[in-house]
Order: sequence, then structure tokens, then C-alpha cells
Amino acid sequence: MEKQFETLKVKLQGNTAVLSFNRPESLNALNLQMMNELLEALNEIKRNPDLQVLVLKGEGKGFCSGGDIKAMLQMNGEEDFQHFMKVINDLSVTLYTMPKITVSAIHGAAAGLGLSLALATDVIIAEEQSKLAMNFIGIGLVPDGGGHFFMQERLGAQKALHTIWRGDILNGHEALSLGLIDRVTAEGRINEEADEFVRTINHSPVKAMMESKSILRASRKNQLVDMLEMEKEAQWKMRQTNDHMEGIQAFAEKRKPVFKGK
Repeated sequence: MEKQFETLKVKLQGNTAVLSFNRPESLNALNLQMMNELLEALNEIKRNPDLQVLVLKGEGKGFCSGGDIKAMLQMNGEEDFQHFMKVINDLSVTLYTMPKITVSAIHGAAAGLGLSLALATDVIIAEEQSKLAMNFIGIGLVPDGGGHFFMQERLGAQKALHTIWRGDILNGHEALSLGLIDRVTAEGRINEEADEFVRTINHSPVKAMMESKSILRASRKNQLVDMLEMEKEAQWKMRQTNDHMEGIQAFAEKRKPVFKGK
């Protein structure tokens, strides 16, 4: 992969692609440029027959803090919103159905859309002091990026619902106990743990592993696509609510929001 990206780092190591979010000044918040570059990079990795493993990481102090709220505030009407959501949905489907073994290596924050994208991968490893949160509720929105689908897959419908409603911030051990992630490692050891996991994969019958993934993902892909469409419609409705406006204003003012259910 020869192309250089402004918001991502891509490193190829044998049969493994390491893709790092690279907007550390904003805790790797996802703006439209970053999402478009991510989609382009994922499609290049997908097409490369020499690559069998993909590792997602974040530069700086965290994995990904979610969608860039400042960028979202600059969206101009429904047309911009529809385009933004289409890119999000394409990212989720591409990651979920990626014909590689995909790993999210999390340190620091993995929140909102950042957590949704991590949940789209096959294996999630997180440091014990990571902060994982499906916290759209804090700004009066619903999860997107397939958050509902992935939470339901990992937790079951009832636990997923309550976790989404609460919007709790979970550390690595809490997330593992809940069933949200697959492995937890000591603080500062995420890179070593991810490398060790990749070595294990590379001593395994990877083609058989990917074939099982392909079968399971194909059986559920249409449900993901349907749920992404429902999330898009719900997100547009929620953006018109007073509670969302209050959530955004409270976020900007660094205070606790006062929601009124309107």
C-alpha cells in the first residue's frame, strides 16, 4: 500500500496490516476525511491477497473518541447528514465482512462510533484502564455504526439495551466481564499483546478460520444492513430533538446536561 494518508497510519508487516487512527490532537475523533480515508484503506487491504490479518489501533492517548462533534455541528442540513451516515454504514459493513482476521487493540478511550467500529472486528483486546463507552445517550442520540447490532451480538438484546441506555464508561476488566471484549491486558502492554495474538493467528490454519468467519458473517450481513438503515433514520429524528440540542450545548460547556424527554 503505497498511498500516504493524512489521518491514518498504515504499516504492512508480512501478512498483517496495522492501521492506526492518527488524529491524536482530537483523541482520534472521526471526521469525514478520516472516515473516507479509513474506507479507502480498508478496501485496499481487503483486495490484497497477501494480507490475512488486520490490526486497528489509535495513535496518541487513545483508540478513538468517536465521531467528531465539532465536524457534526458544521453539517449543512439533511443532505450532508445522509452522506455522513452512508460513509459510516459502509465502514461498518466493510469491517464486519472483511475477509481477514480483524483485531482491535484498544488503549485509552474507545467511545461512541469508535467503539462501534471496534465491535465490528473479530477480536477486541483492551488495556485494563481503557475507557469503553457506547455513550451516544449523553448527547441525546442513539448508537450508529451498527452499535445496536454489534452490542446485541455480543451481549444479547436485553443487556445491550440496558448498556446503551446507561452509556456507562467501562474499564477493560468490566468490559471483559460483560462480554463486550475478548481479552484484557496490563496498562501499556497493548502493542505486545496484539503482536502476540497475531503470532498465534499465524501459527493457525488461517484459511479455515476465515472460512468460518465468512459463513457466520454472510448469514448476518443483511440484518446488519437493515439495522444500519434504522439507525440512520433514528439518528436524523434524534438530531431534531431538544434533548440533543441540550446534550451538545452541555458538552461544549463541559457541564451535565438537563434532559426533559423532548
